[in-house]
Amino acid sequence: MEYSQDVINRLKRSEGQIRGVIRMMEEGNDCKNVVTQLSAVRSAVDRAIGLVVAKNLESCLRNAQENGASCEEAIQEAVDMIVKSR
Repeated sequence: MEYSQDVINRLKRSEGQIRGVIRMMEEGNDCKNVVTQLSAVRSAVDRAIGLVVAKNLESCLRNAQENGASCEEAIQEAVDMIVKSR
């Protein structure tokens, strides 16, 4: 599967956020601020997962339609990936 630059950029931003959280912890910042930033990282990663799963589902559905196969299996696989990520 080919990944879009948008997804890669989102993950690079998340990487930067994680470095920022580590720095906050090393500097002894307040727990509330650290948890807030960790929640932001988790949210960003969740959005990236959604994009990857959506693109994969789109590709699977196109392939299924081109090959005359059922789309239900591709949809179920996408749902399973989303559930597993939580």
